[in-house]
Amino acid sequence: MQGETNKVLILTVGQTIEPLEFSLTEHAPLSGVVFVASQSSYPVAGELLRRYGDHFRHYTLLLNDHEDLNEAYRKGIEALRKALEWDGRPILADISGGTKTMVAGLTLALSGKGVTFSYVGGSQRDSQGRVVSGSERMRHLEDPTYRYGLREWEGFRRAWNGADFRAAQDFLSELLARPLTPSEERFYTHLRGVAEGMLDWDLFHHKAAWQKLEEHLEPALAVAEAWGHGAKVRVLQELKEAKGRLRAILDKEGKPTLALLADLMANAERRAARGRHDDALARLYRAVELAAEADLYERTGIELRNPSTYPDSLQDLKARKVSGLKEALGLIFEIDTRLGHSGTLAQRLYGDYTGRLQGLLQQRNQSILAHGIKPVRPEVLEGLRSYLAELGLKPAPAWPSW
Repeated sequence: MQGETNKVLILTVGQTIEPLEFSLTEHAPLSGVVFVASQSSYPVAGELLRRYGDHFRHYTLLLNDHEDLNEAYRKGIEALRKALEWDGRPILADISGGTKTMVAGLTLALSGKGVTFSYVGGSQRDSQGRVVSGSERMRHLEDPTYRYGLREWEGFRRAWNGADFRAAQDFLSELLARPLTPSEERFYTHLRGVAEGMLDWDLFHHKAAWQKLEEHLEPALAVAEAWGHGAKVRVLQELKEAKGRLRAILDKEGKPTLALLADLMANAERRAARGRHDDALARLYRAVELAAEADLYERTGIELRNPSTYPDSLQDLKARKVSGLKEALGLIFEIDTRLGHSGTLAQRLYGDYTGRLQGLLQQRNQSILAHGIKPVRPEVLEGLRSYLAELGLKPAPAWPSW
């Protein structure tokens, strides 16, 4: 068969030659064999090479300590590297020989790497539990990491925790392409819907996010609870609680609220955590302006950019142009002053604008995402973050991670 023209076998070597010889015969023809042997089982590998070495290329890895799991794992990685160097297609691993530690280390190293495992058992065994010669039987072993989609799940977990929800959906789609039980298919389908909702939320499409979470979150949580998977239940339950913050934004959709401000700042935190400091700073720059707008709205019901909400006493301010942060802070400062309010957040921001705040924001203006060509340094982002915290402005709690 064309798929077996370059078959490479990784073989753990123990003290008994018969099962290893049987494995070489059953897997033939072989392009190459990588022997993983201990100091004491090396002569067995030598005897196999004497009998069959002319039929394939070979390479031997020796363990200094056949009871050291870490060394066995490292040798497994080396064996795979050699098989790949030989362009093995397919790569097989027979774990019939060797100590339990050798077999465990090799299996850990090769699981999830596309390697097919085999084991030589038998219908008869002697008093020491060894397979009786002539009764050998080859068994092909399913890689459990493939059966349970551990590679895809780990990819999903990393993508979700890094707020890369498009990649998270892709990994879930790969899981859904596998043969699954009805409950598994239901869980991963709804979890993909949850990930779609999280992407919408991360992109500020709050209504679309709510609709997807309403459809998919409860069913996914129900399956996780039925399975008794504590970690999955924890994440989905915490996300259910976080939905309350999304509802608070939607209850005043289109309004400059403190709930929206906290959401924006949390979004900036996610960008910063991924090293996207320019994106994070752009969001925090807007957060300064939104903070003043939200404070004004929450106290007075006045929407800075909606003159129809201005009271009659402020009608002359309706035509005031708001083209940037300085103008916005100045207008809110005047509104508060005219209304007789003092010590407001907007007034403090306006007072700081020509001092500390302006220095912090200058770095944003030099950013390539604003008016300059410079990247944002992490310490600049930290400076603005600390300033907002001093004002009592904090991001919404981080989304749960897997």
